[in-house]
Amino acid sequence: MAAAIAALFGVLLAVEAISALVDLLLSRWYAGVAAICVPAVVLAGRMRWRAAARRRRAERLAHLRLDLAAEIDRLDPTAFEYAVRDLMIRDGVDARRVGGAGDRAADVIGRDGDRRVIVVQCKHTITGRKVDARVIYQVNGTAEHAHGADVAAVVTNGSFTKGAVEFAAEVGIHLVDREALRTWAEEGARLQELLRLDSVVRPWRRPRGRLRRHRRIGAAEPSRRQRT
Repeated sequence: MAAAIAALFGVLLAVEAISALVDLLLSRWYAGVAAICVPAVVLAGRMRWRAAARRRRAERLAHLRLDLAAEIDRLDPTAFEYAVRDLMIRDGVDARRVGGAGDRAADVIGRDGDRRVIVVQCKHTITGRKVDARVIYQVNGTAEHAHGADVAAVVTNGSFTKGAVEFAAEVGIHLVDREALRTWAEEGARLQELLRLDSVVRPWRRPRGRLRRHRRIGAAEPSRRQRT
């Protein structure tokens, strides 16, 4: 009996509290409206400001050209990552630099107009140095599973070892070497053209567990005999 009385008393207190809250909201409705509207207005303002900032940055970078020997070769690795990011933005990719400690083999991540997630590992080297297969192993292990990549690429101002080229072709990772970088940075070729990315409608419906296969940049077309 005592427990039932206590439960009933608790219900009555809850009803009284709810009634008081309703009365308060009705008497000061403007406070409730403000509590909802003010954060919404602030959030909308921040979103518009960020969108405007992205547009201004894209307009500023629309005609970006970087000289390979005079500018890119003289950058440090971090500045090289920012340069790659800016080239991607120039080509319509909503890109951001993410490189640094614990970056899990990704320095720049962006999304293009076809909603593909493009993950790029940047390797700035002394002229003549080669990027070896270990870098490709790392990118292959994290690009899709850690970063959700539809397209993965490694960009360098140097070149790649034979082992790196062979493994990248096997797993579908794009390699942008010195000559391809020159075409991209100096001549203004678009990233989508450079990587030979076809326009797609729903890239997220591809089977998981394997990056989208593409031809390696600079790879020769197969001969008629090879096709047959």
